[in-house]
Amino acid sequence: MEIFMKRALVVQLTRFGDLVQTKRLILTLAGRGFEVHLCVDRSLKSLAEIIYPDCIVHSLIAHGTGIKDISLVFTVNYKIFQDLKNINFDQIYNLNFSSMNYALSSLFDSQKVVGHKMVNGQTLKDPWFDLAFRLAEERRNNINIVDYWAALSPEMIPASDVNPVAVSKGGGIGVVMAGRESRRSLPFNVFAPLILAAKSVSKNRKIFLLGSSSEKKISENLLSKFPTSIVKDTVNLVGKTDWKELIELVSNLDFLMTPDTGTMHLAAHLGTPVLGFFLSSAWCSETGPYGKGHTIIQTDCDCSPCVESQPCYNDLKCLEPFNEPNLARFIATRKAKHLPHGLSVFESNCDFLGTNYALKAGQDSDSARRARIRKFIGCHLGILDLGEHGPFPELAKKFYKEKDWITGRG
Repeated sequence: MEIFMKRALVVQLTRFGDLVQTKRLILTLAGRGFEVHLCVDRSLKSLAEIIYPDCIVHSLIAHGTGIKDISLVFTVNYKIFQDLKNINFDQIYNLNFSSMNYALSSLFDSQKVVGHKMVNGQTLKDPWFDLAFRLAEERRNNINIVDYWAALSPEMIPASDVNPVAVSKGGGIGVVMAGRESRRSLPFNVFAPLILAAKSVSKNRKIFLLGSSSEKKISENLLSKFPTSIVKDTVNLVGKTDWKELIELVSNLDFLMTPDTGTMHLAAHLGTPVLGFFLSSAWCSETGPYGKGHTIIQTDCDCSPCVESQPCYNDLKCLEPFNEPNLARFIATRKAKHLPHGLSVFESNCDFLGTNYALKAGQDSDSARRARIRKFIGCHLGILDLGEHGPFPELAKKFYKEKDWITGRG
């Protein structure tokens, strides 16, 4: 007797961190009995196969970095498009709003496509994405992007089942040089004393510097700020690890010190504690490491979080508190009295909706508003009972639009 398995395709064509943050959706679909297929940029194919061993991974050229022969892009992608079109998918979860994603969506029956799609030449968003884009107007109170993608599917697995609780593994301190967005990263001269402070209370003497080959100069500048005795205990692996080696190293660390990076999300996936530094356009409630046991030191300026693509007119004032000497003392002691003004410390946990962040030191003037919005979203998704937790007239008025009621999308 032939058994017919449901098939779902998840199209995730963005970067390293986004691939890792698709985990809750992928696990949810697998839990619902789907054979999960995953379409990624070919630069991430080997990583996808490692972190999602139960998925069938398809890869195309979405970014084309370093491609000299443009005809290669057409040849490779045409074959992948044909292969995907010939698979009988029951549902397609199209997570990004790029031209490539829209082209892919047009291969399938539009009724099967969830997320972003193109219908009769018109680009459309799923009702949940429509609402989530409006919710993002309050970025300090926004939800984690892991939950944003996962909520496309009913019956989300519990947030606590996505990643292991983060615990120290005893293998030393990992340090990620920089993120893709330059303003989100700490300059080497600001980062160095914070690393030394963390090392002073670490049982393992080793420090591992991590990053892409483009960050080699930054790693060398950072090492120049270390005492000779610390340099001897530091292993510079910037530009030297493949995906498998990176995973093996990160999985054994005491903790990872990092800005908002893909390696940060990989650490959360592996259950390695993160000590994250968030400034500029990075805000922990949106893109912080997923799961329980991570710590974020978050800048709290009146202009943050900003938009990275727009110029900074405030002379990067969100960076100033990270340059205060007392921050190193806070990292060494974890005593709130040493935390510089303009910074807040949050620790990650899991609630009914997903991953949330609780204040441990500093200020969080948005906590009540954020808690109310989370309950509003929980009721909207059917996770919470509106009669018990609602109503939310002011939030409904702000975030729902007339067309939602007219079309039945609200």
